[in-house]
Amino acid sequence: MRDFLITLDRESNKSLQAQLREVLVSAILAGHLRPGDKLPSTRHLSKQLGISRNTAVLVYQGLTDDGYLRTSERSGYFINETVLEMGIHASASEIPATQLAQEGDVQPVDWEQRLFRPPSAQRNIHKARNWQQLTYPFIYGQPDQSLFPITDWRDCVYKAMGKKWLDEWSQDTQDIDDAMLVDQIRTRILPRRGILAGEQQILVTLGAQQALYMVASLLVQQTTRVVVEEPGYPDARNIFARRTDNMSSVRVDSDGLPIGEELAQADVVYTTPSHQLPTTVTMPTQRRRDLLAAAREHDFLVVEDDYELEANYVGKPLPALKSLDQDGRVIYVGSFSKTLFPGLRLGFVVASEELITEMRALRRLMVRHPPTNNQRSTAFFLSLGYYDVFVRRLHRTYRERWSEMGEALDRYFPAARSIRGIGGSSYWVRLDDGVNTDELARRALEKSILIEPGSIYFSSTDDRCCFRLGFSSIARERIDPGLELLSQLVSEL
Repeated sequence: MRDFLITLDRESNKSLQAQLREVLVSAILAGHLRPGDKLPSTRHLSKQLGISRNTAVLVYQGLTDDGYLRTSERSGYFINETVLEMGIHASASEIPATQLAQEGDVQPVDWEQRLFRPPSAQRNIHKARNWQQLTYPFIYGQPDQSLFPITDWRDCVYKAMGKKWLDEWSQDTQDIDDAMLVDQIRTRILPRRGILAGEQQILVTLGAQQALYMVASLLVQQTTRVVVEEPGYPDARNIFARRTDNMSSVRVDSDGLPIGEELAQADVVYTTPSHQLPTTVTMPTQRRRDLLAAAREHDFLVVEDDYELEANYVGKPLPALKSLDQDGRVIYVGSFSKTLFPGLRLGFVVASEELITEMRALRRLMVRHPPTNNQRSTAFFLSLGYYDVFVRRLHRTYRERWSEMGEALDRYFPAARSIRGIGGSSYWVRLDDGVNTDELARRALEKSILIEPGSIYFSSTDDRCCFRLGFSSIARERIDPGLELLSQLVSEL
């Protein structure tokens, strides 16, 4: 074998066996190890890497079984010549430039002229990738891994992967969702929000994001009048902005989205009534009724984003806006990402059957359907009661952190206006107009404190005196000292 350095990370969550296999496969596929190359003996490799010989033997045997290696009696292991049949080829960097293009023939594409409303030009939320390494990560929307019942989830994945259910998840179901998951959403999740829906009124999506994108694709064109909340969810604002030039923002108050003249001209209204994003205020029942009355009077549709459907700490949760809808004007968007874990990327839409039919057809053009193995695993997690136990555990923990953060804000930020809603997993804080929270966030990061500047939630960048504090992924005992240190930075500014 030609000189090829192999390094293994003993601090990694991956086993040494998995790491060694991954390194060798990557080297073969990238062409660093060529067909016919001889590999070092298992004895030599184990000594070189400081691993057991058994580990090296298992990796070599596995790669031989999968066709990457071949053995020759008494000669050892070689890269199998048949890997060429697996599509291995030289990378473009190895092809002489003269074969790619003759001098003077290169005519680069002017992508700036080709791209229509490039999404990269929009203002978006950016989350620090190293947040887990910070001392005080007041980040929103990231899970506390110590709370997740990994054993229960693994049990559900194991059941879903069993031969008994192979036909359920291994086939191309085209545009059909997992029947078990749909039934669990219909009978276990939606009734808690007061929603009664038939199977044909539910569509599983790749998170709430895909649901919103499909709604915009089907219902919004360039002249469609869309109203969003201010401050509000940046991704929803950006999704609708890609479809229409006729958008307006309505400033929320202590009860959420006001019902005023701005809505009279709307075709589509986007709102987060359960926990307004980002302020967390809850829209009271009477305003919800007024919103539906306005929707009927002025003939507009309402997109209800119930992104934190299981997070209430004070009193009983109010029924979803969709539960009060008699006309089918409300399009309800829910997600398992905030409750289970963001990487799952499973959500759902509840709407009139006519709209769900079209969304299903559109989804088929995009991704056909969400991964059926994930759907079935989630269905088991719900049906076996693991979900309910997990939600109760989250409630107890989040309520403690919610109370701790509220008391700390009163103690260290007495002059600030912090909104204390009835649930959610964050606080929205408004400081004096003279404090720039973008600058505060930069200085806080230097002290290992992570906060979210609030300007991204506004349609313009003028409002820079707000910030968001998440508590879903920070230990309770770190909340108070973290906010004390943050208050000192505010004083300096």
